[in-house]
Amino acid sequence: MKTMWLAGVALSVGLAFTGTVSAQDISIGVAGPITGQYASFGTQLKNGAEAAVADINAAGGVMGKKLKLEVGDDACDPKQARAVAEKFASQKVPFVVGHYCSSSSIPASEAYADGGVLQITPASTNPTFTERNLWNTFRVCGRDDQQGTVAGNYIAKTYEGKNIAILQDKSTYGKGLADEMKKALNKAGAKEKMYEAYTQGDKDFNSLVSKMKANKIDVVYVGGYHTEAGLILRQMRGQGMTSQMISGDAIATNEFWSITGAAGEGMMFTFGSDPRKRPTAAAVVKKFKDKNVDPEGYTLYTYAAMQIWTQAVAKAKTMDAKKVAETIKGGKWDTVLGPIAYDKKGDITTVDYVFYKWGKDGKYDEIPAGKGS
Repeated sequence: MKTMWLAGVALSVGLAFTGTVSAQDISIGVAGPITGQYASFGTQLKNGAEAAVADINAAGGVMGKKLKLEVGDDACDPKQARAVAEKFASQKVPFVVGHYCSSSSIPASEAYADGGVLQITPASTNPTFTERNLWNTFRVCGRDDQQGTVAGNYIAKTYEGKNIAILQDKSTYGKGLADEMKKALNKAGAKEKMYEAYTQGDKDFNSLVSKMKANKIDVVYVGGYHTEAGLILRQMRGQGMTSQMISGDAIATNEFWSITGAAGEGMMFTFGSDPRKRPTAAAVVKKFKDKNVDPEGYTLYTYAAMQIWTQAVAKAKTMDAKKVAETIKGGKWDTVLGPIAYDKKGDITTVDYVFYKWGKDGKYDEIPAGKGS
């Protein structure tokens, strides 16, 4: 079996080093929402990166040097993300894995491109990220035009003739995903009864819920994050609505259940097939579980991004970011997610969005193909 490679990061608001950096160490970055309402996803990125760095360094490092972990906290704020990226670039960091929110990854990528930094996001799904012909942008996840199509086709078929509501949080990710789902839904011959926007950070959705109740909504699709989606669902149940809620990959955190409690049972969302169950991830998953850490959501995606960069550096025999980027696009890489290859834009060539459902035990699990809701 081929050796799995990776890399990681440390914690702080802004940027921070952990430990003492020697002249022989190579600083690489990871960036995401370490603080703020989406910090549970920052924890996923941080956990994946730290595990990767530990394994890389234990295997001898990269080109004979050890990796030093550095973390940028963007709090999923576009301006803060740009500042993080500019600081990484000024420090001549050759590689950053991140960011989480598309609204952070997109502005940050421009600073990275100008500063000669290669970026692989484990989680940003908005198509724009890889549609601007930048030399440095890659992702290990799918895109919202793929994820939205899976959801739109499913809803059109499963809820034919039913009343559908589409909600979105006005963010780059949330609105983008909702609009892609709407596009697929309409193309399949179905029409939503409601299309409404809400604001990130809102807590009271009772008026929105009342409007859905008055319109006798059968299924609610949410383009947004787990924080607001969880509150909307809880308030729906509080008003006696039994409608099915469906959303996207930003629900892939155990924190969702801490918001909904039992009201979360049956909620569905799309995400890639569970990386924790893939044979290629078994050894790494065991290491996490031995430390009582669930490598949920985008943890293993972060680990995979580190593997790709490390293998590409070894193949290119240089850390020059542009040469490594060219190498990544020309190869196939062994990762915890399985083999990954890229198209000329920096998107992965194989996408496998499936549905998950929250069970009464407060855990989410993949729905077997053909089982429906």
